[in-house]
Formats: sequence, structure tokens, C-alpha cells
Amino acid sequence: MAEAHQAVAFQFTVTPDGVDFRLSREALKHVYLSGINSWKKRLIRIKNGILRGVYPGSPTSWLVVIMATVGSSFCNVDVSLGLVSCIQRCLPQGCGPYQTPQTRALLSMAIFSTGVWVTGIFFFRQTLKLLLCYHGWMFEMHGKTSNLTRIWAMCIRLLSSRHPMLYTFQTSLPKLPVPRVSATIQRYLESVRPLLDDEEYYRMELLAKEFQDKTAPRLQKYLVLKSWWASNYVSDWWEEYIYLRGRSPLMVNSNYYVMDLVLVKNTDVQAARLGNIIHAMIMYRRKLDREEIKPVMALGIVPMCSYQMERMFNTTRIPGKDTDVLQHLSDSRHVAVYHKGRFFKLWLYEGARLLKPQDLEMQFQRILDDPSPPQPGEEKLAALTAGGRVEWAQARQAFFSSGKNKAALEAIERAAFFVALDEESYCYDPEDEASLSLYGKALLHGNCYNRWFDKSFTLISFKNGQLGLNAEHAWADAPIIGHLWEFVLGTDSFHLGYTETGHCLGKPNPALAPPTRLQWDIPKQCQAVIESSYQVAKALADDVELYCFQFLPFGKGLIKKCRTSPDAFVQIALQLAHFRDRGKFCLTYEASMTRMFREGRTETVRSCTSESTAFVQAMMEGSHTKADLRDLFQKAAKKHQNMYRLAMTGAGIDRHLFCLYLVSKYLGVSSPFLAEVLSEPWRLSTSQIPQSQIHMFDPEQHPNHLGAGGGFGPVADDGYGVSYMIAGENTIFFHISSKFSSSETNAQRFGNHIRKALLDIADLFQVPKAYS
Repeated sequence: MAEAHQAVAFQFTVTPDGVDFRLSREALKHVYLSGINSWKKRLIRIKNGILRGVYPGSPTSWLVVIMATVGSSFCNVDVSLGLVSCIQRCLPQGCGPYQTPQTRALLSMAIFSTGVWVTGIFFFRQTLKLLLCYHGWMFEMHGKTSNLTRIWAMCIRLLSSRHPMLYTFQTSLPKLPVPRVSATIQRYLESVRPLLDDEEYYRMELLAKEFQDKTAPRLQKYLVLKSWWASNYVSDWWEEYIYLRGRSPLMVNSNYYVMDLVLVKNTDVQAARLGNIIHAMIMYRRKLDREEIKPVMALGIVPMCSYQMERMFNTTRIPGKDTDVLQHLSDSRHVAVYHKGRFFKLWLYEGARLLKPQDLEMQFQRILDDPSPPQPGEEKLAALTAGGRVEWAQARQAFFSSGKNKAALEAIERAAFFVALDEESYCYDPEDEASLSLYGKALLHGNCYNRWFDKSFTLISFKNGQLGLNAEHAWADAPIIGHLWEFVLGTDSFHLGYTETGHCLGKPNPALAPPTRLQWDIPKQCQAVIESSYQVAKALADDVELYCFQFLPFGKGLIKKCRTSPDAFVQIALQLAHFRDRGKFCLTYEASMTRMFREGRTETVRSCTSESTAFVQAMMEGSHTKADLRDLFQKAAKKHQNMYRLAMTGAGIDRHLFCLYLVSKYLGVSSPFLAEVLSEPWRLSTSQIPQSQIHMFDPEQHPNHLGAGGGFGPVADDGYGVSYMIAGENTIFFHISSKFSSSETNAQRFGNHIRKALLDIADLFQVPKAYS
């Protein structure tokens, strides 16, 4: 095939007269341009490394300091207090560049100025790091800012006023502190009190006291030592033991999904939508490589850690028998595409030039129009990534370690990301509630073999132009992929645009070589393994019940009139709904971020508290006045907000206990307390989906440009997974998952309880609602 010949720079044949080389001028041109592009990226990285290293200084400020020192010397003012003369005396004598007194004086002043400049940068950065350790602002009531916090905010703005790059603040972020064992155990016992009767609680108290007095001091010393040495005492262990060492399927159990805009539609043309979206994604990657993306800032002044963004693209999870590894490449110039059981390699560049949206549309249309059938074993190949990790690792070693299978698999694993072209159409129809759930199911697991679950993310395209993402969880948490998705959807809607017929703007280049089919040689034994993985994945997917809905009566606008945080409002409503659904309370997980610390990821907020259960029980009794119920609700909301803030500021419970447990395993120390804590099931796992991390448009002018968030599978077999997005002022999206195999759970039933709980709490405050 023509494209195959263009993929190599030269060919050779052995003849009786020697070796005959045949060079491909076009291929060599591409190799040359790729090399130039690679060197450009290296130079950009070096430049950014220098600018990042001297922040908040700059080359200009360095020159200013030198000029000030030289100028003061001409005015016979020695600002160095004799240091310049000392430096001058230390310079080597003799002929050469130092032979004239003027040259030696200028060089001495340049050395002194550089020292002053570097010292100033060090001082400013250490001061900024010290200021970022202050978290008192988080615990102050809204609208009641203390003078100390005002002064702190002014200092932060002063030290970070220059335009920062993406990773500018990384070395200035404080390390995640190790909490005191006594504080962690006290908060743990407080969190389980509403879940245990007196006898069970007394037993747990004894276990905790024994652990605190005998085992914990030794474990804590090792953990403190690690916190001094490592950038973050949790994150590397969390990634390895929670994600990479997991041997169960990634699909449903670990990966999560993200939905498209659901109330507006830019085009119905599948290939055109992909052209704009993928062009926007590579534009984002270019900004990421050049560090041109602004770091996310809390309150607009407190920087969040950005390290998770490094592995967004060009990343694949490689299966292993005992543990997986994350393979991250510095660059990738193609995407891997799946359509109708065939795999393709689609180049994103022509030489050093990124393909324009209309060119990408043409390439995807070529794939959609390709009539070739799948090769034997190719159609369900991706089911290997949906099944057990050990089986996939063994199959990879046995059948994909050489020949054309290895080359084809490398084309997928070394791709920037994976693209799945589906033949079905899904979208949200407000008149058909089930449409959102069907859309979510398609994103969560598809048909179990049309997603490559190992890639950092799979871009899923439906026949009607609707999109979505399925993201692997080990490399980063949901806010990171959400940042990319907001940029991409905003760029697609407000910057790239479409023609009246729904195609990308501009004329494509028909001379581009078409995408390349990946070639496989999959033996019968491998096909049997693929089918086995598919059956495992299908049983898992068929067992998932997903219920997604849009809650229309109100959003955060009216919740704020209740004088509480929207997140606390929803979490307490979930407690009320769960009690109505199951008749009991359960251990509840809410994900909170710790990105105010270097390399921070998440912490757990234990949302089921004594205060929230007291409110729920009072609601169930039905004999309390609204005033009493409001008072109980406010106490529960205040408690929840305080716990959330503690988790964000490094004073959580579960990550500390998790790390103590790992240290005990490394040391071979047995702890009944830690063993019991780490084995407790999370029957209600919840997460709020972030939004508006970047402001590409005014939501008041474009109120319908709303994504519906995303969701994940249930953590416990007899539990619920609940994801929610408080989408603007007037609506909330919920994604609820459970398992059909559990007789105790029903996602739709629980969703109805959530609706009622939200409305019942709003009624306590006599908030006017927009429902009939």
C-alpha cells in the first residue's frame, strides 16, 4: 500500500552487486520536520525550566539589578558594602579577559548582582511557601474575613503577581503534613460512632487505644521520615496500591466517564465533530507542553498542584502479573482509532504542522467509509483491557511480544489517546429520562470491546456527533480530565465553529495519506483468551444498573439562600435518602482534593456524622418543628463543611491510616485495629464533579452550555456510587450506580429518594421552588 511505503525513510535489497538503497524523499522530509519539531519542544522545555526556576524573578529583573549596581558604582556609592572589592580580589590574575581593571570591576559587579538576585528569588519563594502553609482562611465564615487573612491575601498577590506558567508554583507548594496519630484516631472514632452500637463502639475504642499506645508510635516515625524525604507521603503509595496493584477489571471498577454538552448540539456530523474536538485537544496538549495553561487557583490566589496534568496525553497503563505500570511518553504524533472491529493509526501532523479540523474530518470520514472487514480475532481484541489484569498480562506476554502484533499494539499504546467510533447514537432528551442513563452506560463500558480501557482516556464518538470520555483513574483524578474537557468543549463551541451544513470550516487537503489499518496475526489460543475476557467483562457490565437524571426544581442559587454550602446540602440529602432507601446508615465516602499540597491527590470526607444522623432521625420521626429541624440541619452542614476543610488541609483520616497500614505491612507488624479499619466497606461512595475551572465563556449568556458531568461504578457489591454536578444556579445532575445482583439496592429507587430528600430539606427553609 502507498501509505505503508511512506512510513519508512528508506528500503534496501541485497543483490549480487551489493546492497541497493532506495530512499524515500517524502519520508525523509517528514523525518527531518519531525526532528526539527522535537528540538523546538526541547528548547521550549529548557526555556520554561529556566523561567520557572527563577520565578518570581526574570531575566529583565536580573539586568535591572546589574544596571543598578553598576550605576551606583559610577555615582561612587558602594551598595555591596565592600563585597564587590572582595570578589574582584578573588578573580584570577594574569592576561586574558580579566586583564583590565574595568573588566574585572564589571565582572565583579555582575557576580555580586547575580548573587543578590538569586538570594532575593530564594527569599521570595521561601516566603511564598511559608504563606501557602496558612489555611486559616478556609475556616473563616463567608463574609467575615479576619485582618490576618486580608494581610496574607495581599502578600500572596504581591508574590505571585507576575504571569505564572503551569508549573511555576510546584516547588513553592508545601508538603502534605503527617497528622498526629491521636488526632487521626479521635476523628476516626467520632466518624464511626453513629454506625456502631455501644458494645461495638467500646470494642473499637479498645482496639484504637491499644494501637495508639503500642504500635502507632513506631509506624508514625517511619511515616514522618518518608514525609521529609518524599514530595508527598501518600501519593506514590496511593497510586501503586489502590490503582496499579488492583487485579480486577478496570472497566466499571476503576475507570469513570464524562459526558458531553447535553442541552446544545453543534453538529450532527460525526467526523466533523471529531475534527474540531481532536484539533482542540492537541492545541491543549501544545499549551500543556509549553506550560501556557494557567495553574488552577483557589479564590484566584492560592495555587493548586498541577503535577497530575503531566501524564494526560501519551500515557498507557501496561498490565503486569503482580502490578501494572504507567507508560508515559514525552510526545506522540498519532491517535489510535477503533471502528467496526478494525483498528487504525491516524497521524495528527503533516511534517511539523498540526492537521487542521477539516483535514481531521476528512481522515475520520475515510475510516467511517472504509468497507474492509476485521481480521480474525481483531473485533473483540480490546476486551483484554476490560477483563482481569493477570489474564491480560499473560496474553500480552504470550501473543503480543513480537512480530506484527507487537508493532500494532505499540501503535495503540504509544498513541496520544484512543478514539472509539460507535455506530449507535446516544444523547440526552429531556422528554425521555432514560436517555441520559443509556448514554452513561454506553460511556461507562460500551459493548466491552470498543474501548481501550488502558489508555489515559478514550474519546468516544457516537453516530449523531455526541461525544464522551472514558478515563483511566491511576494517572490522575477527575478534575484534571475535567480541565481538558472544559477547554475542548469551549474551543469547539466558541472558537472553531462549523459550516451551515455541520462540517468543519475550510477545505481539506485530499493529498494526505489515509489512516493506516493496524495488522494483526491473532492465533486461536489468543482468540480464546479474548473471548474469556469478554465474557468476564460482559457479566460485569450487565450487572451494572445506572440511573442518571437532571434535578430541575433548583440548583445552587436557591441552596445558598438556605445559608449553607451546596455540597453540604446535597451530602445531607444523600444521608436522608439512603436511610429511607435502606433503613440504616452506612459508612460514606466523599472525595476531597488535597492539591493545595505538592503532588496532592485526594482525601476522604466521612459524610455520615453524628450530626447528620441526628437530623435524619428527626426527619423520620416527623414530630419536630421546622425550626428544630433547621437547627439540626445547620449543625450537620457546619460539621460537614468543617470536615471537608480538614480533609483539604491535610488533617483527614483515611490517607493517614492507609499509610500507617502499609508501613505495618513493610515492617511485618500486625495491627487488628488497622486491619479492621481498612476492611470496612464503603456502601455509599460519592463525588462532586467540578466545573468552571477555566472561564472560556459567560454561563449567564450561555446557560444551556452545560455538561452533565460523569459517573463511576459502585464501590461495594451491595452499595451505591453517586456522582453529582451542581450545574449552575438552577439544576443538578446525578449519576447513580448499583448492581442488579444485589437484592438490597436499586439505583432508580435511590434516585427517587434523593429527589424527595432535596425537596423536603428545601421545604424546611420555605424556599420557593421552580416546580409544580
